[in-house]
Amino acid sequence: MPKMKTHKGAKGRVKVTARGKIMAAKPGKRHLNWHKSGGKIRAKSKKFALAEGEARRIRELLPYE
Repeated sequence: MPKMKTHKGAKGRVKVTARGKIMAAKPGKRHLNWHKSGGKIRAKSKKFALAEGEARRIRELLPYE
């Protein structure tokens, strides 16, 4: 059986922690920030853990992470 390939798009967007949680960046911070408050922009700088259903799908895309 051949090796499974890592999904490169998923690999660049998420990080798997040592305990197996899937962490991703919050959306909405790339552009159109001029009308957003500084607190809102800073809050979007933090990572967040994906829900278990989404995390299960991502784990299938990242077999060796």
